[in-house]
Amino acid sequence: MDANSLYADYRLWQRFQRQDQLSREHQAAVRKLAETGAMASRVTEAYRSMAERGAKEGASYRTLFQRQRDSGDNLACEGWLFVRRVLTEGGTTRIRATLFEGFTLEQGTLTPSPDTGIKITLDIYDELLVQNSLKLGCRTDRHDDARDTRFITFLDSVRGDLQQRG
Repeated sequence: MDANSLYADYRLWQRFQRQDQLSREHQAAVRKLAETGAMASRVTEAYRSMAERGAKEGASYRTLFQRQRDSGDNLACEGWLFVRRVLTEGGTTRIRATLFEGFTLEQGTLTPSPDTGIKITLDIYDELLVQNSLKLGCRTDRHDDARDTRFITFLDSVRGDLQQRG
């Protein structure tokens, strides 16, 4: 085996290791959110806070989400979310945001920049969780692309260099 193919195999192994790490982290965050019993109203307030800080400081927040592949598999992805606006009307809460992707299995690690953002809309809603017991939880899914679901955005992981230009 030559050095180039060995190095390519190593890089591919690293990408799969990162995918596994993100999948475990996303599952743990979803589980923790369910255990806390967070309702959509509480999560909406967190997104309002992100929007305020985004407007003042250009803050973007680390987010993990699942993306459904053509094969039907759901794999965790990582990115940064710049929350522009929180809209609540008629019992529906929508988040207007810009997503800067940071990792997908297909592309590996990406370097987010202000020019790579994708404008998205998220829906926040309560869901009924049926596992060992019956309880309410909260879910945030992408409204404009049903393949992206279960967004978990972290208030404690912030950066200020991704505000979109123009």
